[in-house]
Amino acid sequence: MIKLSLQSLSYRDTFKDGKIDLAGIIEKAAEYRMDGVDLHFTHFASTEPAYLEELRMLTLRRGLHICYIGVSNNFGKTGDELREQVELMKRWIDVAQRMGVQMVRAFGSWVPEGESAEDAWPRLVASTKEVAEYGQSKGVVVGLHNHNHGCIPATGEQVVRLLRDVGNPYYSHILDTGQYIGGPGVSQGERGSKEREDELYDSIAKSAPHAVHVRGKVYRIASGTEAWLDYDRILPIIKGVGFNGWMSVVFEGQDEMPEPDAVPLAVEFFRKKLAEYGM
Repeated sequence: MIKLSLQSLSYRDTFKDGKIDLAGIIEKAAEYRMDGVDLHFTHFASTEPAYLEELRMLTLRRGLHICYIGVSNNFGKTGDELREQVELMKRWIDVAQRMGVQMVRAFGSWVPEGESAEDAWPRLVASTKEVAEYGQSKGVVVGLHNHNHGCIPATGEQVVRLLRDVGNPYYSHILDTGQYIGGPGVSQGERGSKEREDELYDSIAKSAPHAVHVRGKVYRIASGTEAWLDYDRILPIIKGVGFNGWMSVVFEGQDEMPEPDAVPLAVEFFRKKLAEYGM
């Protein structure tokens, strides 16, 4: 049975406005009777042991599981800047280990101006191999998050290739239903456009067999149903590969409606859809 978690970035604007903190987001997940939370690294007030223990014990008391810590790295950098990105990932792997969190989310590479994806690929592979090996030494999985905004991997084919090139059992895949080329919320074309949506669903189908976690993206939920992504196409793909893990609720429709109103609608939408498909 699919278990629902709340991605803390669903409250990104509320957090920036100082109206909620990470503990408050955890409380929201409990209020919505969810199963877990995903915590973005920018939402941590500290990495001091006492604070980390406070968060860990709060999730325990609320009956919640911490699915992963999301880190926004960029392995497209070079030289000292690239080394800083590798060390950033290692520091958060250490935090995850201290908190008993199984996985840390990782991006790939933003391709620098003047380079091609193929130019940047060897740095991406080498840096990821180092981080995955470090994660393995700490018992923490590194989860590759597909993320197209000039970033690779941006297609399902690229995700599968990177997983193969890294070749470490502690390097796995966090599948984002909205972040492939062709998605209506990503960088190419007009936001909300469905002109290339077949590419999105093709990529989801290619990488879904490798996913250990799914991020259920929501862009337009005012009607109570996600309007930009077709979950009647997405959920059968996920079910068809036997996925039985965690699905995050990830709201990114802040330009449509306020987060405190939208997130409960998104949670209820996924509950109904998952029940409809027997997931």
